[in-house]
Amino acid sequence: MTTQQYEACINACNKCALICNGCITACLKGENGQSMTNCILTCLDCAQICQLSASFMARGSKNSDDLCKLCADICEACATECEMCNMECCNECAQACRHCAEECKKMGM
Repeated sequence: MTTQQYEACINACNKCALICNGCITACLKGENGQSMTNCILTCLDCAQICQLSASFMARGSKNSDDLCKLCADICEACATECEMCNMECCNECAQACRHCAEECKKMGM
């Protein structure tokens, strides 16, 4: 695949990483920061795999498809975790994660 063929997935990964990092910040600043540990750690994993996946795709790595499959799994786990929270940032994060997972799954086809 060329970089252009990865464009939608790269954009989804970058957006997801950005939103996950924002969610982490909001969770840490919230009143329940301590109880948000699972959410924060899952968002950290998700943001990092999304950034790595976008980087692999941008340079046309032959490992992009395999990494995107893992990214999709981690994004789905993050969405599930964020959906259990009752914070606006987590709702936005869950949506971005679900969208990113969809785009990443397309890369493995």
